[in-house]
Parts: sequence; C-alpha cells; structure tokens
Amino acid sequence: MLPKKLKNKLDARKTENALRTLGTQSNLIDFSSNDYLGFSKNENIFNAAHHYLKEHNNTLNGATGSRLLSGNHNLYTTVEKQLCKFHNSEAALIFNSGYTTNLGLFSSVPQKDDIIFYDAFIHASIRDGIKMSNAKAYKFEHNNLEDLQKLLSRHSKLVSESQHEIYIVTESVFSMDGDSPDLESLSNVSEKYNCNLIIDEAHAIGLFGKNGRGLANSIKTFARIITFGKALGSHGAAILCSDDLKQYLINFSRPFIYTTALPPHALATIKCAYEALESTSEIEKLKQNISFFKSEIKRLQLENKFINSDSAIHCCVISGNETIKTIAQDLAKENFSVKPILSPTVKKGEERLRFCIHSYNTKAEISQVLKLLTTFV
Repeated sequence: MLPKKLKNKLDARKTENALRTLGTQSNLIDFSSNDYLGFSKNENIFNAAHHYLKEHNNTLNGATGSRLLSGNHNLYTTVEKQLCKFHNSEAALIFNSGYTTNLGLFSSVPQKDDIIFYDAFIHASIRDGIKMSNAKAYKFEHNNLEDLQKLLSRHSKLVSESQHEIYIVTESVFSMDGDSPDLESLSNVSEKYNCNLIIDEAHAIGLFGKNGRGLANSIKTFARIITFGKALGSHGAAILCSDDLKQYLINFSRPFIYTTALPPHALATIKCAYEALESTSEIEKLKQNISFFKSEIKRLQLENKFINSDSAIHCCVISGNETIKTIAQDLAKENFSVKPILSPTVKKGEERLRFCIHSYNTKAEISQVLKLLTTFV
C-alpha cells in the first residue's frame, strides 16, 4: 500500500485536475512534439547512421559501461570534435540527456559561497541541479536585465571578492513561453560584473543561427547546453565549454561519472543529424511556418491570448487546468495534438496550450487548428 503522505499528494493532484498520466502515440496532426525539423522520422538520417556503423564494423547494441569504464567508444571522440567545429567551441562533453546534463553541470560546478543568478522561468532540470549545489541562488524576473543588475549591485561586495564565483543562468529560447532574452546585453552585463554566463540552447538549436547553430554561438559564455532530442530528432545532450571545464566535469560530475554511456547507434544518429543540418531545407520551411502561424494569430484576432514568440513554441494562455485540458481534448477529437501545460508546471492562472510548430506542418493545418481554437476561447 502507498504510504499515506504519498497518497495524499496524489489525491491533491487529482483534486486540482493536474494528475499526470502516460499517453500513447497517436496519428494526430502534430502540434505538440519537439521534433521541429522532422529529423526523428527522417529515413535518410536513419539509413546514414546504420551505414556508418556497418562501414566501421560497429555492431554493438550497448555501450557496456560508463564512459570512465568501458563505454567511451570511438564515436564519442568523433562526435565531440564535430560539435566543437559546428558550434565554435573549445571542447564538448556529451551526456545522456538534457536533464542529466543540467543536473551534472549545476550540481558540481558552483561551490559553497558562490552565487547563482537565474531567470525565474528556467527549466526544472536547471533548478534541480542548482538545489544540489552548495551555492547561494537568487532568481531574477523573467528576461529582466534591470532586475538582474539590481541583484548584482546588491551583491557587489561579494562579486568583487575573488573567492566568490558568480554564475548567471538563462535559456536562449524558453520552453514554456517560446521567448528569448537579449543575449548581447546579457553578455555585456556578465562581463561588466565578471560573471560566468551559462546558456541553455535546447530549443534554439536547429532553428536559429547559421544552419541551426543556435543563438549563443557568438556570445562569450562559460558554458552552453545543447540537446539532441528536439530539432536534432535523436537523444542525448552536451556541454560546450573550455578544455579545463570539460576535464573538471569528467572528474566531478556525478551524473556523468556514474551512468552507462550512450550506445554507438545513438552517437551515429547524432553525427548524421548534424551532417543533415548543413544542407537541409527544413529549417527554412520551419521559419516560414512560424511566420505563417503568427500571421494567422493576427488575422484571427488571437494576439491577446498568445505570448509573443519568434521560435517554434507558441503558447495560448488560458487560465485553469480543467479548461485547457478540455480544449486540448476537443482539439484531439478534430485530429490535432496540442498539449495542455498545467499548473504546477506553470504558475496557477497561467495554464496554457502549447503549440509546437514543425517544418512538416502544412499551412492548411495551421489555419484549421487556429480557427478551431477561436471557437473555444
């Protein structure tokens, strides 16, 4: 029997209509997945990865151990070099997922008496990593540089003391709003106060920058986090950083040290997905669809419901878990998959429908789903 405290927490979720359940794959029109470029079902990438493994006589199903034991197969070196060249980074270190990457970075790097200033809307994985560190952490208002500078000024004495490292943490595209900070100005603030800037690029890779290199490719950073499970259509993540930081993480990042490595097939898929980025037309198709989606929002007079975004993520804010769950179910009946984002994932009263735009969505689908939305809001 489930302990009473746990049962009470589950019951509270049910009462709030916020209980999470595992769904099943569907054939609905996709406005919900992170597969922005359709790479997860790209047969050319699949075949290229298979051919690469066969050509290099690599038929292992698993990695056989952690990277520090027996799992650091040759593809890791190949792909990490590829990442460095593509993203203009001194070093790259691959982790098993975006979550473990952020857990591994933030739990091990900030030390006792260091200070972390983080955007109020950062991802849960970053928050969890920060909680596991021994540093002091303060949030600043979402994308508000003025509020950040007030915090930095307030702690200026500590900032000036060399034994205290200061970290500023943000995302280049926020997963729940789809908006972006002013990264150039943020970089200037970071340099002014001698801070270490960390940017999570999970939802920017594959859309922004030359060939989808991201928004922070030319920004001076302490570390950048990139993930392969979104626009790259595969699995895993990496930290782009200096050689010294990479060496530190290999020695002190517990989620890196104590987990089985990715199998060769996962690395081969990442390699081939990056090669596809260099020549794909899907990025331009995605940008055109985002532009059309925004124009349809305007035409249908839905602008006051949507958070402004130039990314692939567009959120229609509708208060109430029950309300947005019902609308999502009604859209599903019309063959559209749009996910409701419930509190407590977002703040109560700011529940939303999260539309993810893809290169493979048609203009007719975009018009139809938004026209349907007008009947519910």
